[in-house]
Amino acid sequence: MTPTLILAIAGGVLIAAGIYLLLERSLMRILAGVMLAGNGVNLLFLVASGPAGLAPIVGEDPELIADPLPQAMVLTAIVISLATAALLLAMSYRSFQLEGHDEVADDVEDAIVRRRAEADLSSEAYVDTSTDPNDDSDSESGGRFDGGRVR
Repeated sequence: MTPTLILAIAGGVLIAAGIYLLLERSLMRILAGVMLAGNGVNLLFLVASGPAGLAPIVGEDPELIADPLPQAMVLTAIVISLATAALLLAMSYRSFQLEGHDEVADDVEDAIVRRRAEADLSSEAYVDTSTDPNDDSDSESGGRFDGGRVR
């Protein structure tokens, strides 16, 4: 195998491990996933840029000069990943201060969707038809919305 292929495989492994860690609930694991995936993408940028060449100096042969754009993109990605890491570290620290752990809590709306799926209801609002249809006290505009059911 050539060194380029080995580096491409290493970049793919880094991205795969990063995506696996991104799916965890702990903010520290999410941070590790973002960093791994970012480093994998940076490695793939450099592999895709081609072989090393001479420095881009005026007067050199254009065929031998390395393209500086991928290197500039990687440097920009490093700065952005540093800022993202600082933000996630601050969020993790604050979450640990407030709750004693850094795990992401379930969203209330996600719980409602999960309950609807378990009850085999459609994603649209379920209208409760067990009440008397002639009753004028529960109109659609004056009814109470309670967890996907109009009463």
